Amino acid sequence: MEKKPNKTHKGIPIYYNHGMSIEIELKAWVAYPEALRNTLSTGLSLVSRTFEKEDTYWHPASGIPTGSFPPSGIRIRKEIHTDTQGIFTQQVLINYKTKELREGIEVNHEQEFSVSDGPLFEELLRRLRFEPGIGKHKQGWAWDYEGITVELVQVSGLGWFVELEILGDNDRPETVTAARTRLLDLLHRLGIDRDKIETRYYTELLTRPPGGLP
Repeated sequence: MEKKPNKTHKGIPIYYNHGMSIEIELKAWVAYPEALRNTLSTGLSLVSRTFEKEDTYWHPASGIPTGSFPPSGIRIRKEIHTDTQGIFTQQVLINYKTKELREGIEVNHEQEFSVSDGPLFEELLRRLRFEPGIGKHKQGWAWDYEGITVELVQVSGLGWFVELEILGDNDRPETVTAARTRLLDLLHRLGIDRDKIETRYYTELLTRPPGGLP
């Protein structure tokens, strides 16, 4: 979900702590992205915005005790958004999360905050003996539909996906079940079969050997 900036510097939004959120989401492979984009923009009459996201995952260097460090690492995301009026915003988001799967739906406990100087934060991680690892590049369009964030994304090296996400107040079974129903209902409305749902994480897909997809 997009956040409003706390202030701007030289016209560029600056974001601070966003706190913890609980993401309940799914993603599915998309065979015909232009047709799906047309459905979202015209069939559901939603207003889109474009985005580009460049992610790098950082982990403790070899030999450094990891303890309870999240297996997914610390993600640094450089993100650019452009709305329908052509207004350009950018931010650097720092993120770490714990992930789990419940009946094919991702339930993620996410901590996220923004920094105004990405390279300076990377230097801090290096001094703490962290190292950059796998990277991921996504670009596409985003829409909001009745409390669900919809993103049609092209992931470099993988292909096209649709991502559907609800932010929850808690992860109780009844909350997750209700969100799962809404996500699957929207997926059906978009004409995508459930067997196209991808439960593996992008980083897992990107590190699989050639010929290992889908």
